[in-house]
Amino acid sequence: AEEPAVVPESLPQRAVAGSTVPHRTEGMTASVLAVDYQHIVGLLESDVGREGMRCQQLAAALGLQVVPAKVEGVRSKAKRLAERGWIRQVRPGVFTALAQAG
Repeated sequence: AEEPAVVPESLPQRAVAGSTVPHRTEGMTASVLAVDYQHIVGLLESDVGREGMRCQQLAAALGLQVVPAKVEGVRSKAKRLAERGWIRQVRPGVFTALAQAG
């Protein structure tokens, strides 16, 4: 019988499309997030997102059509990121990066 492969715990985990958003802990980088989530965090950390962005603005900046279905998808992802400590919701529907929140 063949031994099962053992993956050392020290290897960084990479995001997989459709994966869940982990709760952010100290030292964790956005590279553990799925690509769509990385893009949202990156936008909010950039100059474009400095003042915070509404979900319609995020959708447009991500190159998506600004239609209800796309905006709601972005809103869902942004809320999930905020709930897990990656970004902040500074007021209803407005999100910002952690460093810019205050």
